[in-house]
Amino acid sequence: MKPFTTEINTENGFLKNAHNHLQRRLSSMQGQYFDAAAYDALLKKEDTLVYEVYENINMPKVPGELYHGSSIVHPGKVGEEFFMTKGHFHQVLDTAEVYSCVHGHGYMMMETPEGEWAAEELKPGVVLYVPPRWAHRSINVGTNDLITFFVYPGDAGHDYGSIEVKGFRKLLVERGGKPAVIDNPRWAGV
Repeated sequence: MKPFTTEINTENGFLKNAHNHLQRRLSSMQGQYFDAAAYDALLKKEDTLVYEVYENINMPKVPGELYHGSSIVHPGKVGEEFFMTKGHFHQVLDTAEVYSCVHGHGYMMMETPEGEWAAEELKPGVVLYVPPRWAHRSINVGTNDLITFFVYPGDAGHDYGSIEVKGFRKLLVERGGKPAVIDNPRWAGV
């Protein structure tokens, strides 16, 4: 492989020369939001585009290579919860990821398998390091698209299944017009 450059459009998140464009609509987020009635009502109205990912995945899935791309979480809410990505651990649990926020306002919700958690604010110019063993989910709390650029090891893989069972231990909701972290009721008593 030879060196190369790419460009990210900071207004719409489009990654030039992307090899993969993933779109997740509300229908693919079933079970991700706690308020099932609000989810069903919104889905009945429209299968809204929640987020998109552009990836440059034309590289070997081997240690030493770095996958990269852009993530665009559109503004919106399901009940009190803001639009978000599905969130994932890496299949190779001991791999990290770096996110750089280029547009919008949001948070990265993170947690370890042991239950440690963190919520870090994302705004233009913020670079976030997600350590190994931390699941992570981007959440848009603003009125514009939340656009991040990410880089992770080529062999890291994605484990969405662990999160799909109960979701994250914490939820980011709107309370009094502001984002607030609350306990996820699905984790009560665990």
